[in-house]
Amino acid sequence: MKKLIYSIEDDKDIAYIINKALTSSGYEVKSFSDGESFFDEFNKKEPDLILLDMMLPKIQGSEILKYIRQNKKYDDIDIIIISANKLLSDKIDGLNLGADDYIEKPFEILELISRVNARFRKSKNHIYQIGNLKVDEEKRIVLLGEENLKFTNSEFDILLALIKAEGKVVSRESLMGILWGNESNYESRIIDMHITSIRKKVKNKDLILTIHGHGYRINE
Repeated sequence: MKKLIYSIEDDKDIAYIINKALTSSGYEVKSFSDGESFFDEFNKKEPDLILLDMMLPKIQGSEILKYIRQNKKYDDIDIIIISANKLLSDKIDGLNLGADDYIEKPFEILELISRVNARFRKSKNHIYQIGNLKVDEEKRIVLLGEENLKFTNSEFDILLALIKAEGKVVSRESLMGILWGNESNYESRIIDMHITSIRKKVKNKDLILTIHGHGYRINE
């Protein structure tokens, strides 16, 4: 079955490019020019992934993002922001709201396809435990004691990669490859922001150690 992608973009030319590129890559794509039409369809059928423009008429992208991430039943839906906002603060805000990735406009078609493909490359097998932190790879949940932590898909993939490395250093480049593949270059700063968010959520700034000039490792 084809993966279903919802694209929310009010620029007709960009919406057409997104739809054409991803449809040609084997995905089922439905395009929406505003939040109202998106929610009408979203309430009928949930997608596997959402491409979200932040600047939309009436309902803003940030409102859509908040709504989805405040509902646990939508946790498995990946969200990629596609925005003309280039400021680092805008990217941080988007990731903090629960987006899994951020693509700047204008973007290359191959970059878009690569980033979408990367979101669907997920292996699921084991349960890992470090102290009172439990990571269930199959269910894709993180438990701190009895508390079910709310992780974005990108945060989960990063934490899982570090745990699987069993204390070995994992470079930023390797983590970028896990999230986005190795076809293109992306900002390593986004990895740093995800790491900061993970530390905050697990309430342990020492769980993930920064090895300056090399990357990160889990502190078992």
